[in-house]
Amino acid sequence: MPLRLVARGLRPITATAALTATAAVLAGCGSSPSTGTSADPASAVPAAAPLFAGATVRPGGSAKAAALTAGQTLTSTSDPYMRLLAVLQTPGSPALNYEQDVAPWLGPQAGIFLSSLGGSGQLASLLEQGLLGGSSSTVTSFPFGAGGAQGAIVLDTTDAAKASAFLDRQAQHAGAHANSYRGVSYQSTAGGIAFGLVDRFAVIGSDSAIHAVIDTTLGGAPLSRASNYSTLLAAAPQGALAHVFSDGQPAKPAASQQGLSALLALLAGAHATNVSLVPSASSIALDADTLAGSGESGARSTAGGLLSSGSEGAQALGELPGDSWLAVGLGHVGSTLGEDVAGLRELASLGSAGPTAGAAGLSVSGLIGGLLTPLNVLAANSTQARSDYASWMGSGGIFASGASLLELKAAVVIASTNPAASRAAVAKLAAQLRAGGGSVQSVSISGTEAAVGVRLSGLPVVLDIAAGRDSGGQAKFVLGLGEASVAAALNPTSLFSASAAYQAAATALGEGIHPSLSLEFPTLLSMLEGIGLSEDPTISKFVPYLHNVTTLAGGGRGLTGGVQRFRLVLGLR
Repeated sequence: MPLRLVARGLRPITATAALTATAAVLAGCGSSPSTGTSADPASAVPAAAPLFAGATVRPGGSAKAAALTAGQTLTSTSDPYMRLLAVLQTPGSPALNYEQDVAPWLGPQAGIFLSSLGGSGQLASLLEQGLLGGSSSTVTSFPFGAGGAQGAIVLDTTDAAKASAFLDRQAQHAGAHANSYRGVSYQSTAGGIAFGLVDRFAVIGSDSAIHAVIDTTLGGAPLSRASNYSTLLAAAPQGALAHVFSDGQPAKPAASQQGLSALLALLAGAHATNVSLVPSASSIALDADTLAGSGESGARSTAGGLLSSGSEGAQALGELPGDSWLAVGLGHVGSTLGEDVAGLRELASLGSAGPTAGAAGLSVSGLIGGLLTPLNVLAANSTQARSDYASWMGSGGIFASGASLLELKAAVVIASTNPAASRAAVAKLAAQLRAGGGSVQSVSISGTEAAVGVRLSGLPVVLDIAAGRDSGGQAKFVLGLGEASVAAALNPTSLFSASAAYQAAATALGEGIHPSLSLEFPTLLSMLEGIGLSEDPTISKFVPYLHNVTTLAGGGRGLTGGVQRFRLVLGLR
């Protein structure tokens, strides 16, 4: 069931996730394939739309079976998509019944887009309610309207009369009144929510968005003809359930973005990107295809992100300790650390407000905050910081090993192109952390050329900052949770490239892809539960899903036509 999701620029991925899930619910709810116009909603959406999702709904055969099996395994429910039908509920509407309210008129194609990203958080809240629990019987805040997101749901129809009747009922519940634009009749509410049948498309959304749909159907440039969208979609894998496209033109530097847009920047940097979701009975794969060339404006991008790690990231991963249950290889750390830190910062903010302390007063947000403190200094967007830190950074890696807090070893390891500069950076970073309230002391760690220990709020152990050389003579800069972590980073007893986890990741990825990411969820979950953090509100709502997954593998390779692919594969139980 192909689904296309378009995001012009690195905008809030919160809305992106909501749009993807909205299309997924329509596909998951569908029964047998239906006849209809088979019109692509992207042909009715303006080319300037910053965000668009489109789906082929009511799939049959293997596509439907794969989506249903993956959804059931991940959520442990027999009907994993149905709760998301609430996205179609408008103010005043009772809970919808798919078979009675939607199936009689819904055609093969469905879509949803944003024409403005203000208020997109409401769309994400509705998604969270549907995915993570909560009643969907009453809708208190429809995501579109004058005070919310500017955009609309665009649905192909098999029966225009029945679709019109559905729109009339929803409009009546919402207290809408008759309106028109360029000769096309529709209904709208005082709150800016519009309902209308436009060129056989059922449209529900903001008043400005329905105007945009009408303009496009009357001859305006459609999104379906956008060049980067077409190029990357042509390279997408077969059997994709979803596609997410960004043209790689952020409105502001990725490191200064807020919300989940920073997570998208963490993946893609500023490259044009199309992410395809391919489900199966045993895994969910994400193929992120990027164009390293120019965006639609013709401006070339130099920003990186996880997807640009390439061979450098794979090499860095292979040099990490062989017993790691988390191993990440990153390329070009000097130019991408800002995006990396921004993504981690937003990841720390995803849970509910107010941390819950586990063993030894730990909390997930506290741990992440403590780890981000030195990384924020290293990634600072200033001339001095770029000279002191970024100037010598090569590829990097992150690892964690051990099954309990007492056994935990974890570190950030960055290769240095200038040993003297990275050695001097130890004292410079320590001074800035001391000025920020950290407690700094000198330490002696075998095999290092400079080392200090820092106590930071949120971290249960001393963070050791050290510069040294590995067994091959490569200069490296290490931020380690304790001396044992620094020792493991510089001189591991075995390399990750020779581990069973590395081989399993390579097998899962296929296509000759060399891994640059590996994560074993059972060990992660066991550690969280062992130190009492599985109930932390930052992650507690995700824990049930973690029980249903096994591993996450990632890595990239080059395709034809200048396209680079980064694949993520989530193993299912």
